[in-house]
Amino acid sequence: MTQLLLIGATGLVGQALLRQALARPQVSAVVAPSRRALDAQWAHPKLSNPLVSFDDLPTTAPWWRADVVISTLGTTLKKAGSAAAFTAVDYGVVMACARAARAAGTRVFINNSSLGANPQASGLYLRVKGELERDLEKLTFASVCHVRPSLLDGRDQPSTRPDGRPMEQLSLSLARKLAPLIPKRYRAVSVERVAHALLQEALNPQPGVTAIESDALQAMDMQA
Repeated sequence: MTQLLLIGATGLVGQALLRQALARPQVSAVVAPSRRALDAQWAHPKLSNPLVSFDDLPTTAPWWRADVVISTLGTTLKKAGSAAAFTAVDYGVVMACARAARAAGTRVFINNSSLGANPQASGLYLRVKGELERDLEKLTFASVCHVRPSLLDGRDQPSTRPDGRPMEQLSLSLARKLAPLIPKRYRAVSVERVAHALLQEALNPQPGVTAIESDALQAMDMQA
């Protein structure tokens, strides 16, 4: 039985993962800290939802100790408002959560990253994702896994983004139409498939540092 600590449960991937985790008999409990309370639809005997300020984390809370941390936390540059604010969330908050969990004794960290993550990338998004990967690996977790999807396809998910992302939707529409012509590595990946990969790694962690690339996500057996 596995106790999960889920960071980012209110996002698209986070919600898909939460649904899957609560349905898995191998998962005994899920702690999902968030700024605002999860909707009543999520009420479940396995789920705890402590309310936190990610700007002032309660680093000594007992729930930081879990079998596995999964992070699906992330924002966009537009929503964050500046490069510094984006970095503060996608790097700063995730690293703060990772440090707190590791200090509490948690030994496994599963990170929802991105295709092309690289600390030397010229673009902000991929550079921050790469810096996060690099620095998570320095925290002495027994197991770290980076899941690196291409563009996320959430068409089968409930609409949970009041901010809207028209350019992302346009990109997805084109990606769906052109999928047969696009190499698997760059095709859009369903949110359910990404969540499945994150959960599988959480339930079967491998020692050391591993990564699942986007083309491997496309080929993954969803029944596993």
